[in-house]
Amino acid sequence: MKVAPRTVLEARDISVHFGGMAALNRIRFRLKQGQLHCLIGPNGAGKSTLFKCLTGMLKPDEGQILLRGEDCRALKPHQIAARGVGIKTQLPNVMNGMSVRENIWLSARRTNGAAESDRICRQMLERFMLTDIAAQHLDALAHGKRQLVEFAMVVGQKPWLVLLDEPAAGMSAGEVELIADVIREINQTATLIVVEHDMRFIRMIADQVTVLHQGRILCEGDVNFVLNERVVRDVYLGRAA
Repeated sequence: MKVAPRTVLEARDISVHFGGMAALNRIRFRLKQGQLHCLIGPNGAGKSTLFKCLTGMLKPDEGQILLRGEDCRALKPHQIAARGVGIKTQLPNVMNGMSVRENIWLSARRTNGAAESDRICRQMLERFMLTDIAAQHLDALAHGKRQLVEFAMVVGQKPWLVLLDEPAAGMSAGEVELIADVIREINQTATLIVVEHDMRFIRMIADQVTVLHQGRILCEGDVNFVLNERVVRDVYLGRAA
């Protein structure tokens, strides 16, 4: 008998207010093991606010966030990461005064011995096509390359759950293709949430999609169903109230 995937991350009636405005209004969301779930919506929909709640960067005013059944509202981002969660924010979180190789190696070293970190570092440099710039410092790199380095740092830690906030932002077409390939590849062993607003990128990677609009869930389901819904197209074109 086939066993249904278990819920590994859940938001229960999450609300966040900034002043008198509700950035999130009683959001309910479940992520099943093995899913590649995208959170989409136009600017100001509440995507980044929800991402910050899920990753411990922001504590919701109301509701619960459960990570494998554990209430994680009081946990800091590093405590959530220590539970095997890989987190990539919009702005690359890297060490500018160190080289590409050093950034990736030190990230791998958090959870591995020196020899294994060497192996992981070589693997990540090759997989993300960074070998030729491995000795360059991060402050000398363009935004797209910095994004790739941080993504390599996250993947190199071999997380069971990966949370990505606009991973393709500021990248060239070739880099976007690479990121899409890597996301599909790591989904073979890890569960993913990808926050994004680029519909083309969503079509490249998505399985299940949740659409946010004005702090609420507008639509949810299979990517082909959701992206063909007129109300979703209207939101992106600015016609939905």
